[in-house]
Amino acid sequence: MGAAIPIILVFIGCCSNVVFLELLVQDEPACGTILTFAQFLFIAIEGFVVTMDWGRKKNVIPIKEYLLLMAMFFTVNVTNNMAFGYKISMPLHIIFRSGGLIASLVMGVLVLGRSYSMSKYLSVIMITLGTIICTFASAENLDESSDPADSTFTTWLMGIGILTFALFMSARMGIFQEMLYFRHGKHPREALFFIHTLSLPGFLLTWGSIAEHVVKFSSSAPLPALAHVPWLASVPRLWLYLVGNVLTQYLCVGSVFKLGSEATSLTVTLVLTLRKFMSLVFSIIYFQNPFTMNHWVGTVLVFAGTLIFTDVYGKAREAMTTEPRKKTE
Repeated sequence: MGAAIPIILVFIGCCSNVVFLELLVQDEPACGTILTFAQFLFIAIEGFVVTMDWGRKKNVIPIKEYLLLMAMFFTVNVTNNMAFGYKISMPLHIIFRSGGLIASLVMGVLVLGRSYSMSKYLSVIMITLGTIICTFASAENLDESSDPADSTFTTWLMGIGILTFALFMSARMGIFQEMLYFRHGKHPREALFFIHTLSLPGFLLTWGSIAEHVVKFSSSAPLPALAHVPWLASVPRLWLYLVGNVLTQYLCVGSVFKLGSEATSLTVTLVLTLRKFMSLVFSIIYFQNPFTMNHWVGTVLVFAGTLIFTDVYGKAREAMTTEPRKKTE
């Protein structure tokens, strides 16, 4: 039962987080900045109270080591959420981010000089091909504007560029974080607090967008379903969506962290892959996002490539052979 509760919470937290995110971007596609700021602020406050014990706990890793990690983390999160303002649909966003293994392999070769097995390269080819198929399938659903300088396709292409940049920046951040933990030991909760807290001043650069969306959020209509609920009947719906997104994201991240300490990497990989797939299917059905046969082909390639990359079959076979041996001992 140790891993059962975290698994359930991963599905509840991460899948519901996608729902609140889609509700937000449907009404305000360019709300990525205020969304990222709210998420960072909440985690910074929670980390100060819980992780750092109201500031009484001394950090293990020097703050100067966190500064570069913070800059990369801030850039990745802002650009990922910013992409929704460039005609990027939720299904394409999920699929594109699932291709992170591509960037990890490339960065591993370029930065660390690592070599990989043929199965790794095969999985990367599958993921790349799947992402390309889904990308072009999404492009077919776009209507070209009469003004080429302000076309929907051009805007969408900028969104693809933003997602690609965020993908490789995230991979480079992962390598830097790996090296940081190698030097100082693993302190993920402390790192989570500092990279979010140190990132907060960066939002001063986008304060105009945040202030603009504060006004837009406050002027949104309340939810009719909450008309008879005290305290919530008059609350603008976009603020409710934002609170829901922030809380469910915290539940999602915390549950994944807990699952990693309770279960094997095989279990974590399977749970996260299945969670992404369920979020994708729900987004397509409930929000009626366009999804063609080409999208499905690309999706299968991306998720199958992900499972091959993480060697799920090999780890499962190893677990099955070692478990009986443990019992006999």
